[in-house]
Amino acid sequence: MSRVEPLVLRAGDEQKLREWTRSSTIPAGLAQRARIVLLAAEGASSAEVGRLVGVSLPTVHSWRVRYATGGLAALDDRPRSGRPAVHDEQAIIAATLDRPPASLGVTHWSARLLADQLGISFATVARIWRRWGLKPWKAETFTFSTDPELEAKIRDVVGLYLDPPAKAVVVCVDEKTQIQALDRTAPILPLRPGIPEKQTHDDKRNGTTTLFAALEVATGLVTDRCFSQHTNVEFLAFLKQVARAYPRVPLHVVCDNYATHKHPNVQAWLAKHPRVQLHFTPTSGSWLNMVEIFFGIITRQAIRRGTFHSVKDLETAIGTYIDGWNERAHPFTWTKNANEIITHAKPSPNHKKTYNPRH
Repeated sequence: MSRVEPLVLRAGDEQKLREWTRSSTIPAGLAQRARIVLLAAEGASSAEVGRLVGVSLPTVHSWRVRYATGGLAALDDRPRSGRPAVHDEQAIIAATLDRPPASLGVTHWSARLLADQLGISFATVARIWRRWGLKPWKAETFTFSTDPELEAKIRDVVGLYLDPPAKAVVVCVDEKTQIQALDRTAPILPLRPGIPEKQTHDDKRNGTTTLFAALEVATGLVTDRCFSQHTNVEFLAFLKQVARAYPRVPLHVVCDNYATHKHPNVQAWLAKHPRVQLHFTPTSGSWLNMVEIFFGIITRQAIRRGTFHSVKDLETAIGTYIDGWNERAHPFTWTKNANEIITHAKPSPNHKKTYNPRH
């Protein structure tokens, strides 16, 4: 097969084409055509261009010819014949927000099902959903706290975040329980270009540990310790460790309402060490504790995809991660004031269940 001569670019077009390939605002099709033209101009064969861009040989030929005859303007989509279909977006949105009829036996709409019901194309529904951020397949949970001291506790904790006491340290403490030391039943297949890392579906369980962590609000530094249990004994031991890490300063500890945090042994120790004060988040309000953010990060970055032959391996990995975290530590920024949180943390007096099953 004879080699096709490199495509000759018009003056000034190369820079524009490269801008298109890097742009996140132009249509994907136009960026793809720009890449086809650039590769063709670099001397790549049509087969090579098709393989690199992921298009057919006729498509490569077509865009080579289009550019050669019309330049950059020829790479735009040509107007389609006929009058474009006009759809009532508001009606489609309203139908999406309404629950499907019970006769369909589904809990929420899919784009294809709604399109069939309305007699329009799947692409039209999908486009409108993207434009308005509608995701019927996605659901999240929420809980209203029943704590009678809800408002006072929110103001107390948020006040520590936004306006901490002078010359005092604020830390957020909690335990992440039942962290499993999971080993894979076969070696992990490493990441490759175009292929994600792969792990076996099944695993071997080698025990569990509980991570106690204290996040310093002002710096993001973490004090940690792992225990095999999480009773008041372990919590008090960790509380003493945190107190030693911050000597001779008032220490304000944010924690949840877990019973071990209020055990008489803990209360007795606090009475002897008045510089350490516990501040409790509301019932069902552990999301107010900033150490939960750190727990999410360490889970994603060090635990969930880890391979651990023993609990000791797991605890070593946790310690290594936290050492690295502390070297690059940064504080989390709390942005909501107490009034904003309280408005959404409890139902209004007129709150009613509004779900009305469809006929």
